[in-house]
Amino acid sequence: MKLLKTILNSAAILLLSTAFASADPYKNGSKINAFKATDQHGQAYEFEAAKTKYLLISFDMETGKKSNAALSAKGAEFLTGLKAVYIANIFGMPGIGRMFALPKMKKYPHRIILGDDANLLTPFPQQAGKVTVIKLSNGIVQSISYWDPATEQVTDALK
Repeated sequence: MKLLKTILNSAAILLLSTAFASADPYKNGSKINAFKATDQHGQAYEFEAAKTKYLLISFDMETGKKSNAALSAKGAEFLTGLKAVYIANIFGMPGIGRMFALPKMKKYPHRIILGDDANLLTPFPQQAGKVTVIKLSNGIVQSISYWDPATEQVTDALK
């Protein structure tokens, strides 16, 4: 019985330390944790480190609208051609907001991965009014920058 308690306590400590470690914000040299989500069409998405060079993460609705407009202007294959993935935060969006936002997102030509889980977005650094741009090499963060879709070209952010 004592051995079982020791094992359970050790497992709990390991689990908690892993949870806290994964909550640390990503920085240069960090490995992006594997994740799954869906896109605006309900299609499954799974992060593939070897096939992703850039992650773009929009954290608020206003920035999302601006970035979607800029990305739409570049066409459906722009992100795919650069091995870039765009994630939009919809976590916490109320049902009435989703009723209007999701059908509008379906009209965009580019793929939008829906960040509908607080744990998915927590480790990504952010700046108000900007899209986080993370450059990767085999899932390892090479650089982190911030794109202001209201004033900057997306092509400048993806260099």
